[in-house]
Amino acid sequence: MVTRKHNKASSYSRRVCRATSTYTHTRTHILISQLRTLLLIFGPSSSFNRTTPVYMSRDTSELTTTGFTVKAAMKNYRVVGPPPTGAFQERPAKPTTFRKFYDRGDLPIYLVHGTRPTITWKVDIETLDYNHYLPLFFDGLSETAHPYAFLARQGAEDLLDHGGDKILPVIPQLIIPIRNALNTRNHQVMCTTMKVLQHLVKSGDKVGEALVPYFRQILHIFDLFKDKKSKSSGVVRSHLQKPENIRELIPETLELLERTGGNDAFVHIKIMVPTYQSCVAYSP
Repeated sequence: MVTRKHNKASSYSRRVCRATSTYTHTRTHILISQLRTLLLIFGPSSSFNRTTPVYMSRDTSELTTTGFTVKAAMKNYRVVGPPPTGAFQERPAKPTTFRKFYDRGDLPIYLVHGTRPTITWKVDIETLDYNHYLPLFFDGLSETAHPYAFLARQGAEDLLDHGGDKILPVIPQLIIPIRNALNTRNHQVMCTTMKVLQHLVKSGDKVGEALVPYFRQILHIFDLFKDKKSKSSGVVRSHLQKPENIRELIPETLELLERTGGNDAFVHIKIMVPTYQSCVAYSP
């Protein structure tokens, strides 16, 4: 009986020793981890007795963090700037309906190859349905590949030259294609769109005034790029066109929109482009 009680006491003592050893081992690891963290944060100091150089083997100069965080106030942490917003980065254009129609052979034009490519119309331009074809060619202004880009611009200019009174009713359908082309942030596409927009304003009476309610949808890109230099100093070169500078086209287009947009044009332009100055002298 005495031997059984002695065995139980010995077993209990072993369990207590084993638990104490496990707790001590775990506590030691925790203390080592805390000491290692302090050394990484504050660096080597006389207040710390560093006996093992392994704790500082990590290169603390590579520690970076963002601003307005707890780590930003710590030593050995370098605060990095915010990531780029990508406001000026080119955006891939979505597949256009113009390309789809041209590949299917549903457009009444074909390309004439030569030293200076041209387009030929299969039908009389004045007999075309402008409600269908003019927005279709404006949709192709987002294209950058040949021959789609050339066909869209040349076809849109031909339609504007022969449109007359047919252009004004189609203005609301042209806003989305113009906005999509400008939103690509591609300098070549933007220059082409601005040149076509200038041609559109000059194509008929009251066209400029009809565009004024839609300035909020298309002029925000003008304000974004009015002082932006392109990778090639803002110049877009093409074998079919003379060099075009986007920083010159933006104020030129805005001035034309103001002259042809009536009395309310300047107010709407000023809302979207706050730094724009009027080019029209108003009488008191």
